[in-house]
Amino acid sequence: MKAKVSITLKRGILDPQGQAVLHALSSLGYTGVKDVRVGKLIELDLATHDRAGAEAEVKAMCERLLANTIIEEYRIELME
Repeated sequence: MKAKVSITLKRGILDPQGQAVLHALSSLGYTGVKDVRVGKLIELDLATHDRAGAEAEVKAMCERLLANTIIEEYRIELME
C-alpha cells in the first residue's frame, strides 16, 4: 500500500516561500494568481494491506515527525 502525505502551512501562518513565488509569477505576467501556498509531498511505500492500520500508522508518523502540527496541517491519501 502507498500513502501520500500533503503538508502545508495552516491558514493564517505567513508563507514567505509562497509569497516569493507569487511575486515571481506576477513579474512574469501571471497577474491572475491571488495567493500561493507552498508545501511538501511525502510518498510512503507501506508493507501492509490493512487500510485502517496503515492510516493510523501514517497519522502517528505525521504527528510525531513528518509535520509540525503547531504551524502545519496534513492530509493523508492511501492507495492500493
